[in-house]
Amino acid sequence: MIKQLLISSIVVLCTWLHTSAQHAYFPTKGKITFEREVYQRARMREMNNKMASQGQNAGMMMRFGGNIEDIPEKSSDMLTLHFDEKETLMQFNDSENTSTRPNGNRPSGGGNRGGGGGRGGQPMGAVSMGGGSVQVRGGGFGGRRPQFNKIFFQDLQNQTSEVEMELDEKYNLKDSLQQVTWRFTDEYRNIAGYECRRVNGATADSLYIIAFYTDQIPVSGGPALVNGLPGMILGLVIPEMHINYWARNIEFTTENVPKQWRDKKSKAMSMEEFFKSLSGNRMFGGGASGGKQLKRNLLENLIY
Repeated sequence: MIKQLLISSIVVLCTWLHTSAQHAYFPTKGKITFEREVYQRARMREMNNKMASQGQNAGMMMRFGGNIEDIPEKSSDMLTLHFDEKETLMQFNDSENTSTRPNGNRPSGGGNRGGGGGRGGQPMGAVSMGGGSVQVRGGGFGGRRPQFNKIFFQDLQNQTSEVEMELDEKYNLKDSLQQVTWRFTDEYRNIAGYECRRVNGATADSLYIIAFYTDQIPVSGGPALVNGLPGMILGLVIPEMHINYWARNIEFTTENVPKQWRDKKSKAMSMEEFFKSLSGNRMFGGGASGGKQLKRNLLENLIY
């Protein structure tokens, strides 16, 4: 009798587990709020070290008032990523973006978020494309970069991406989805209430990245055009660039990714064409001696 009751209980439990698994909810539409952290002081120290090895450090320090401690330690930007089964769309929430210093005050000079002003009233890192070349005004890319008003789009089905940004005018840069070689680990971290697995990756340009993804959101997307994992990336760390992305809030909807986001006046270019136009710019290159380093600088300043 006891044996029969035990067998019956096991059958009931297995049936319940099977039914629950059939009705498990794996959302494929929604939006994620990401916080993007940039450790600016660490980035500037690294840039100064590179330029010092080439005898350019003195000029660099003059552009920033001679004191690296006046640069904000970290800037924090908020972004929203819309996603569905086929696409993702990410853009900055400009009203929520802030820069922080150790004393909690905003940086002085020019009123620009994340750095001081450049010469002639231009923000640091202002970029102008004209005559087939790129002109960098102000202090180059070490301070505030032209990051706001940017939109990142991934077509997961057709394996393409687009970046729409405004420099001297609006550009729509098209490319194939970035290919990353991933290596899975047994490390896990809870991000925004989801158990996420750590995966170490390397881009085609040998940039090392760390991603944390969850298979509870079965969409192979993520922030900053990073993709290719069996679930949504909720955490992204780029050690060499001192940049992190962390999901702070997740909402599920029944709506697809918004379609009406492209500016009809934007100039369409391939990412490779845009890269070539930047390659000859010494200020942008930051002393890079090879094509891979130049392209990595492009990703650092305009994508990540």
